[in-house]
Amino acid sequence: MHVVQANLLPVPAGLPHARVLEQWPSLVDIAEIAACGGVRVSVLQAARRRDRIVRNGIEYHFVDIAGADDATRARRLADALIALAPDVLHVQGLAFAGDAYATSRHLPRLPILCQDHADRAPPWWWRRRWRRWYSAVSAVAFTALGQARPFIAAGVFGEAMPVFAIPESSSRFAPGDREAARTATGLHGDPCVLWVGHLARGKDPLTVIDGIAGAAARLPGLHLWCAFGSAPLMADVQARVRAHPELADRVHLLGRVPHAGVEPLMRAADLFVSGSRTESCGYALLEAMACGATPVVTDIAPFRALTAGGRVGHLWPVGDPARLAAAVLEAWTRRTPPAEVRRHFDDRLSFAALGRQWADAYARTRDLHARSVR
Repeated sequence: MHVVQANLLPVPAGLPHARVLEQWPSLVDIAEIAACGGVRVSVLQAARRRDRIVRNGIEYHFVDIAGADDATRARRLADALIALAPDVLHVQGLAFAGDAYATSRHLPRLPILCQDHADRAPPWWWRRRWRRWYSAVSAVAFTALGQARPFIAAGVFGEAMPVFAIPESSSRFAPGDREAARTATGLHGDPCVLWVGHLARGKDPLTVIDGIAGAAARLPGLHLWCAFGSAPLMADVQARVRAHPELADRVHLLGRVPHAGVEPLMRAADLFVSGSRTESCGYALLEAMACGATPVVTDIAPFRALTAGGRVGHLWPVGDPARLAAAVLEAWTRRTPPAEVRRHFDDRLSFAALGRQWADAYARTRDLHARSVR
């Protein structure tokens, strides 16, 4: 089977196309995940000029549609797809359903699957248009089935729309020697707890600080290490840490860490904590589990999916520091062996595991569409 994955977010002006594959690793990862399932994958990338790059057996076709009017954009996409002759078109992002609809006008026999990437259901005044667009889509995919509910409630998807639950991506991280990682990074603690994420409201670091303070009262050796990118709540986080005397010298704000430096942090950690209120998937959680760290994360749909309903790790209610403290204590008292966490990752979240899921989803999408157009 040949699948074309279309990323219609344009390449930034002036960025060489070879650099796109380095700076947008998920573009490469999602393609290579599908290829692990035995699918032939090509990628269409919106750009300002045409180009072609081959990497690891996958062809990346840069199509000159950035800035084009709607009719020209649809025609050029259709021409590129005709040349590639895929069995299924996989559109990255539910917000690009308009492009999927326009493409279907040119290629009505082509099955189209759209994948969620932190998309939101449209406001009511856009819903009729979205409903028309999605009439041309054969299937949709989310990390967790629960994430489709706002779209279903809004009437955007038809009643018979197939919805696949497949994690948005995977991770190339791997376990390593924990003591060596601690020596290399300087991390320590009993437990050594790691946070990786922005210090922003959606990640809820203040609840995490309060919960860690509660756990620290029972775990005198606990240390929390925080790697983050943007930090709009930095002053609030620092004030919250100062408000808990028991956290003195036990919360470490590491700041921005290059992605290559995150893997040794994950290897050094006993527990990975997240206070996210919402996520499309949870890339940091995937990376932590790939390295064998036990998750202590919020009870939201994608985290339930990644942890098999909390069977691997511990889930706690959003915004509840007392329940977080209890979850940390439970996670440390009844420790999940790192090998067990990694085994779960290999079985359900690895490139190979997700590749099998995508191969099945593509085959079902193709077959369902074929029956609908007979």
